[in-house]
Amino acid sequence: MLRSERGKVLTIDSVRGGAAEITVYVNDGIAKAMVYTELTGGVEPGDDVLLNTTAVGKKLGTGGYHYVMANLSKPAFDAEETVGHIVKCRYTPVQHTVLAAEEEDSPHRGIVENFESLKGCPVVAGQLHSQLAPAAAAAKLFGKKVCYVMTDTAALPIGFSKQVSALKENGFIDLTITCGQSFGGDLETVNVYTAMIMGASMADAVIVIPGPGNVGTGTKYGFSSIEQGNILNAAALLGGTPVALPRVSFADKRPRHQGVSHHSVTALSEIAKPGCVVPLPESLRGRLDLSKIEPLHRIEYMPDGVIAEAVTALAEAGIKLRSMGRGYGEDRELFDTAAAAGVFAGRYGS
Repeated sequence: MLRSERGKVLTIDSVRGGAAEITVYVNDGIAKAMVYTELTGGVEPGDDVLLNTTAVGKKLGTGGYHYVMANLSKPAFDAEETVGHIVKCRYTPVQHTVLAAEEEDSPHRGIVENFESLKGCPVVAGQLHSQLAPAAAAAKLFGKKVCYVMTDTAALPIGFSKQVSALKENGFIDLTITCGQSFGGDLETVNVYTAMIMGASMADAVIVIPGPGNVGTGTKYGFSSIEQGNILNAAALLGGTPVALPRVSFADKRPRHQGVSHHSVTALSEIAKPGCVVPLPESLRGRLDLSKIEPLHRIEYMPDGVIAEAVTALAEAGIKLRSMGRGYGEDRELFDTAAAAGVFAGRYGS
């Protein structure tokens, strides 16, 4: 079901990368909302808007915001004409064209056409958007250029992510690529293969992680981040070094996510082909059940001191680490494991 309601814009609270956070009056109350200006046009205080209120109404994990479907005060909208013919969000009311790196009009087409190999470039594949910051910060400690590839299994607009904006502003990420149906990156690609090709051509390390809002059902195969296995396979097929970033937590109260999450176990033991690198913090040596992973992949333990440096660098930049409502102090192992993957990517080949 889709629920929509009329609302009135009260304030424009922040603007970033084609997205704006606003406050609206709706249903006799005050609420937060997001507007993607390239899809629906801008809004101003006093404008009447049509809101998608589904997630908040159902109290879903993707809730917290309503989304502007149309500006009723300025219904006609024509975005600035740009080169590009690849349609994203296809066959939806917000389908729009972008210039994909693979297109004939793209200055990057030759990179894709002439591609032969990733030449061992480390490709870090994670499962949670909250893993991005520690992984990128750790790779940056070694002076690496870092590319973030956002897949399309969670949020589609990269502009929704406050973290991506902050990481770019503070120099932890050099390039963003949105692939598949996701959109809004520095570069657009049709799929994750060409995203890796473009990323490796412009950076030293590629981190492939979904945007905010991944989905899980509690079943063995019914979760969006199962894509991790396919991404690792793609990285190997293209001649890269597949680096698996497992989801590790001792703070999650759900048994299936205790230690190494069943999401990671399934992706690494049943989907990913043998031979991936799985970096872990030295502090986790002997604390995890790796019985289904270790026979297939290479476990590498990274020094805790370097991991701590990455976490400190983020803190000094004012970038807060949070996942599932928990901060670094509450779920340290999750973030340290992400940093360990970044340390491996940063050290690789140096």
